[in-house]
Amino acid sequence: MPIDDTADAFTADGAGVSSTLGSVGPLAAGGGAAVFAEPTTQAPDIAEPAAEPTEPPADPAQLSRRKGWYRYAWGAHAFPTTVTAVFLGPYLTDIARNAAGGDNHYLHLAGLSVRAESFYPFAVTAAALLQAAVLPLVGAAADRSGRTRGLLAGAMGLGVVATLLFYTVTGGAYLWGGALFLAASLGYSTANVLANGYLPTLAEPDERDAISSKGWAVGYLGGAVLLTVNLAIYTAHSALGLSEGHAARVALASAGLWWLVFGTAGIRRLTAGTSRLPRDRRQEGAGPDSGTGYRQLGRTLAALSRNRNALLFLLAYMAYNEGVQTVISFASTYGTKQLDLGQSVMASAILVVQFVAFGGALWMGRLAARHGTRRTISGSLLAWIVLLAAAFVMTKHAAWQFYVLGCAIGLVLGGTQALSRSLFAQIIPAGQESEYFGLYEVSQNGVAWIGSLTVALAIQFTGSYRLAIISLVVFFVVGLVLLARTDLRTAIRTAGNPVPERL
Repeated sequence: MPIDDTADAFTADGAGVSSTLGSVGPLAAGGGAAVFAEPTTQAPDIAEPAAEPTEPPADPAQLSRRKGWYRYAWGAHAFPTTVTAVFLGPYLTDIARNAAGGDNHYLHLAGLSVRAESFYPFAVTAAALLQAAVLPLVGAAADRSGRTRGLLAGAMGLGVVATLLFYTVTGGAYLWGGALFLAASLGYSTANVLANGYLPTLAEPDERDAISSKGWAVGYLGGAVLLTVNLAIYTAHSALGLSEGHAARVALASAGLWWLVFGTAGIRRLTAGTSRLPRDRRQEGAGPDSGTGYRQLGRTLAALSRNRNALLFLLAYMAYNEGVQTVISFASTYGTKQLDLGQSVMASAILVVQFVAFGGALWMGRLAARHGTRRTISGSLLAWIVLLAAAFVMTKHAAWQFYVLGCAIGLVLGGTQALSRSLFAQIIPAGQESEYFGLYEVSQNGVAWIGSLTVALAIQFTGSYRLAIISLVVFFVVGLVLLARTDLRTAIRTAGNPVPERL
């Protein structure tokens, strides 16, 4: 996987961006010179209008790096859409049933009896625990070494190889499939942390909402395009001479190939590192007293706890993001079990959400530029509460209602995630970009069980899927309250970063 080192025009210490952007202000562009010119004795009867200030010319190198970042998102988003959202869960469950045999479908692992249907959820839990242990360490290593791009390529390679090997999972090889899923999900999450760490270097504080929103939008579109192709192949598998299982394996492997092609093309344009600190200050930070591994993680958590408002924002994000993730994961079950809708409706609704989320992320980025990031996120959380109430009253067999709800979710889904990412980037101290985004990623996995437990308890004690879906409102309410109590300007200043004009 060759990497083009000529992309180091922006060095790992970030000097390239600051110096380049600093030299292209409106006056330097020449727009203001005529305004302050000395008056002449032969002034015209009617004064010529002063030249309009012009936009500073775009930095071609920075534009190239942004394109690379978007291209990586286009390729990588195939994993959460094609693999985890649609094909892997049902396919791996079938493989586990094949291995279990008989009518009870029980697997025997290390002396324990596990239902075949529970194998994939257990694999998801194991993957979350593995990521929680690894991601903060990888982020810190990337910040200190200045080799984020190399680590990103390595993490992507791990995820791509494991995803391509899904094609070899046949018969009853459920353990092989589970092991590949652990490797692929670790590779994807690690690469996601490292790619997010580039955001502060790709945009000034006032541009980050727009850049983050565009990145999410492009990712959704890339995932949707490949998922469209795979659903078409899966639907026409008989005409193509494929079994259902073979078509699923082709879809899974195609996600790895898509990620490899577009991810490699994107990484080639990125800089070697993401740290905004000069190299000598990074080396000071990596001295013998700074600690390594989990000691450094402890120091970072202690520093975060001293920035009370940054911690409040992270807690707010953990609350409402858990609501978002649980709604997404529970939507299919709600549609099939409560609304009696078929799997074809579920699959097509997932596809619709991906395309709508593309436009939704861009739309909410524009809203943030006009009304501020905090107001836009708060508005999206209110929208989520309204959507849950709408889901609660939906009627059975009304597929059109489910599609309308999916479109509405798509409008706010990408924007909520994109703006949260850009807002978090504002409160990261210079030199700790990947490490903080590691915590950000882990914060999602660390509470990933709370939402599913809430749903499980609601169904256990009431037997109602409607009460289960409406119970998720509490996550958005808690998120709204914590976000309202957060002084974001103080959080940003405490982190040593400039405060954007509109927040």
